[in-house]
Amino acid sequence: MNLLVVGVSHRTADVPLLERLTIGAADLPAMLATVLAKQYVNEAVILSSCNRVELYTSVSAFHGGLADLGAVLAEQAGCTVNDLAPHLYVHYESEAVRHAFRVAAGLDSMVVGESQILGQLRDAYGVAAEHSAAGRLLHELMQQALRVGKRAHAETGIDRAGQSVVSAAIAEGVRHTAPVAGRPALVVGAGSMGALALANLRRAGAGPLFVTNRDHERAMRLAALHGATAVPFADLADAVDRVEIVVTATASPDPVLRAEHIHKPLLVLDLAMPRDVAPGVGDLDGVTLVDIERLATAQGTTATAEEHAAEEIVAAEVETLLAWLRGAEVGPTVAALRARADELVGNELRRLAQRCPDLTAEARSEVAHTLHRLVQRLLHQPTVRVRQLAAEPGGETYAQALRELFDLRVPAEINTSDAL
Repeated sequence: MNLLVVGVSHRTADVPLLERLTIGAADLPAMLATVLAKQYVNEAVILSSCNRVELYTSVSAFHGGLADLGAVLAEQAGCTVNDLAPHLYVHYESEAVRHAFRVAAGLDSMVVGESQILGQLRDAYGVAAEHSAAGRLLHELMQQALRVGKRAHAETGIDRAGQSVVSAAIAEGVRHTAPVAGRPALVVGAGSMGALALANLRRAGAGPLFVTNRDHERAMRLAALHGATAVPFADLADAVDRVEIVVTATASPDPVLRAEHIHKPLLVLDLAMPRDVAPGVGDLDGVTLVDIERLATAQGTTATAEEHAAEEIVAAEVETLLAWLRGAEVGPTVAALRARADELVGNELRRLAQRCPDLTAEARSEVAHTLHRLVQRLLHQPTVRVRQLAAEPGGETYAQALRELFDLRVPAEINTSDAL
């Protein structure tokens, strides 16, 4: 099936590198076009979040595809492939399926079990589908990954504690300052992370709440949903002076919160990638800064029973999808075999018509029916069995064996992705 995933995450790279690799929502279509323009890449979905950038692709060859994707990521990071290589992880075929399912289940997240990744994966898939970048293979992978992620959350309670990057950042900040309840707070950014931040702050008892965004109407809509007050972005400095907690979660390529905005003790939670908080802010007297880098360091590594249960679901679902894919892969070969049989029967019937022109139409029809029935009976058991064998590990060899035994020519465009 030639499924290849190449990526960088908080597990393999520091925040500065992740910042350079981050692909904003507005830039995703162009990046998809860049990836698809590569020689060995047929399909692509790009997942870019605060702690990972991953390219999910269908490629025509492993080494060629890997070189193509490495070059794209290196260009995005502004470095050479050799410099980037130590930070890359590569998953191919079955391991690519397993990785996609673990990501969707929240098992590979900085905050294990967080459910925001499902929305991020859904959005990444949606953009790829909208721009015709996802073919049948990635359509199937993404749809199944989203289903597996939902199942893992529903059946294991892996997100029972309601943990998210936002709630984890708040908890880390509270460890070093005062409780959130009763403290005025400002959220900078009105996207999905900003909305989650407001919801978490309100649930923790913070208030009054304020929100600001370059698009003021969007800030007003979000404020109305959470009982907050929308503040014009031009008044950011004044708003910072009115609160004790600032959460930044914008898509800005440059810092939005700088040292000149801060004149008193403050808890700052920077949830953006690239970072919203300028260098040096965390060194100011009275400022406690929790960003993605600090949050990654603070997270524990002990697996819970819920994680083990989710891993079991992922393992079972991986085998199910792989078996289905292997079975689908033999489909074009079986179709080619039946087409060859029909062709041979047709040739023999035409030869019979030439050699026995006196046969009645009824006789010719009976002979044709008999030949077709005989061929179908001969092919039925072998084709059923080859589908069963193809669904087992190593089953991809059976399709190849059929093609060689019967000298079948399966069109190049009929591949695994077309069989899904």
